[in-house]
Amino acid sequence: MLIVKKFGGTSVADKERIFNVARRCIEDYQKGNDIVVVLSAMGKYTDELITMAKDINEIPPKREMDMLFTIGEQMSVALMAMAMNKLGVPAISLNAFQVAMHTTSVYGNARIKRIDSERIRHELEHRKIVIVTGFQGVNKYDDYTTLGRGGSDTTAVALAAALNADACEIYTDVDGVYTADPRKVPTARKLDVVTYDEMLELATLGAGVLHNRSVELAKKFGVQLVVRSSLNTTEGTVVKEGSKMEKMLVSGVAGDSDTARIAIIGLKDEPGVAFKLFNSLAKHNINKDMILQSVGRHGTKDISFTTNEDSADEAAKIISENFSEYESLDVNKEVAKVSIVGAGMQTNAGVAAKMFEALYDENINIRMISTSEIRVTVLINEKNLERAMNAIHEKFNLGDN
Repeated sequence: MLIVKKFGGTSVADKERIFNVARRCIEDYQKGNDIVVVLSAMGKYTDELITMAKDINEIPPKREMDMLFTIGEQMSVALMAMAMNKLGVPAISLNAFQVAMHTTSVYGNARIKRIDSERIRHELEHRKIVIVTGFQGVNKYDDYTTLGRGGSDTTAVALAAALNADACEIYTDVDGVYTADPRKVPTARKLDVVTYDEMLELATLGAGVLHNRSVELAKKFGVQLVVRSSLNTTEGTVVKEGSKMEKMLVSGVAGDSDTARIAIIGLKDEPGVAFKLFNSLAKHNINKDMILQSVGRHGTKDISFTTNEDSADEAAKIISENFSEYESLDVNKEVAKVSIVGAGMQTNAGVAAKMFEALYDENINIRMISTSEIRVTVLINEKNLERAMNAIHEKFNLGDN
C-alpha cells in the first residue's frame, strides 16, 4: 500500500513529538507500505514568522511573506528525516521545488495546478520514507507560493491523488471530526463518518479540522480521508462519499470568529452595481461569503457581505477607490458566524426555525442569514459565539449517543 500521512504543527512541535511521529510512520513502513509524509511548520512557528515580518514592515509584500513562510515547513521535514535516520530507517526530505509542486501565482493563496511525481516515486522505489513540505508550491516564475493557512491538508490530498495512494490520513491534535469544537462545546462528540459535502461545509465555516480546499480535492478525485489524532491510536473520522442510508438531520455546529461584515449604504439602485462591486473585489482575490442586498428605496439600496478579518480593510479600501456614490461604508470586525450542517437537512423542514429558536432562547440577535441545501449560517455578535454554539448543539441533541 501507498499511504500519505499529514501531520499538523502541534504534532511536530518539539523533539519528543517529532520522534513520536517518526515512530508512527516507521511502524507502517515496516509492514511493507510505501510512506509519504506531509508536514506543517513546527508548533506556532508560522505565527512567529508573521510577527517578525510585521516588526520589519507592517504591510509586507505577499511575495516576500511566501518566501519567509517556506522556512517553517523546510525545518520540519529536515528534522523529521534526521529523526527517522536516527531510528535506522532511510528517509529523505523534499521541498516544493524538488517535488515539484506547480501552483498558480497568487501569493498567499495559490492553488495547485499539477505535481511532478517522478522524484517521489524514485525515492519510494529505493524504499525511503519521503517527507514533503506542506503548504507551499512553486509558480511559473520559480517563486515560492503558499496555499493559505491550513494548506498542508491540501498538499497531502493532492499528493494522494497524484500518486494514486491507497489511503490519505490527516493527523491532528484532536481525535477526529466532532459535532462541534470540543474546546468550545464540552458535550461535542466524535463522528465516525462524515460525507465530503458535510465536511466541506464544516471546514469552510470554521470547523478548523481540515482545510476546505483539501476536501474539495478529495471529493473531486475520490480520495478517502481519515482524520485522527497524532497523540493516540484511537480510530478517527472517515470522510467519504455519502451513502444512500438515512442521514443524520444535523451533523455538526461550526463557529467562525475570523469574520468581518462590510456594509455599503446608499448605493445607486440600478443594474450592474452589484457586478461592479464584487468584480472589483474578485480582481484583488477578496473572498466573500454571506451577501445581503436590501430592497431598493428612493433610488438607492444597501449591500452587506462578510469576508475574513484580514481582508476587511483591503476590501474597504477597494470599495472607496472604485465607488464614489454611496452614503456610508461600515466595517464591523466584532461579528462571528455560527452554522449548522447536515446532509439530512435538505429533506427536512423546520431545521432553520429550530436553530433560530435556540438563539431566541438565549436572547442572541441575528444580523444576517445564509442557507444552502445542507447548511444554515447566521451572523451574530462575536461575544455570543460560544453561547450560541452550545445552545444550538443542545437544541439538536448532538451530544447524545
